[in-house]
Amino acid sequence: MVRGDITAEDVDVVVNAANPGLSGGGGVDGAIHAAAGAAELHAACRLLGGCAVGDAKLTPGFNLRARYIAHAVGPLWRGGDAGEAELLSSCYRRCLALADEVGARSIAFPAISTGVYGYPRRAAALVAVATLRATPAAVEVVRLVAFDDTTAALYRELLAAPAGS
Repeated sequence: MVRGDITAEDVDVVVNAANPGLSGGGGVDGAIHAAAGAAELHAACRLLGGCAVGDAKLTPGFNLRARYIAHAVGPLWRGGDAGEAELLSSCYRRCLALADEVGARSIAFPAISTGVYGYPRRAAALVAVATLRATPAAVEVVRLVAFDDTTAALYRELLAAPAGS
């Protein structure tokens, strides 16, 4: 876990909290598009034809330090009874699978769905940590990047706890 700016991460794959159209937006998505080079990234995303909720697709990293960007589409929070946890977990698993497919050794994740999609931070952090601990992958470094102190504190707390607690 690190507190910082995901666009500055020196990893093989940076995960973008994307929308289904992969069209850019605010928050992490807007920051990644701006830092990577908006025109090039928009063009690459258009070729992918969108992305389903719970899935992820890869593009080059363009101007980022990362070689690739995994665009993960997390769920909108609808109160917790609409399959949100499984869809969010699926985002993390798909990103790890994509990283493995391209031989990545490191990946950095933002707090997917916790911005405008309204997923409660604690619930999202629980899903992220549990999924990353339970998902086998060849990736050697998995980094959770917190943009704010509240999310950083949640990650620290959850990562310090034994798995399964």
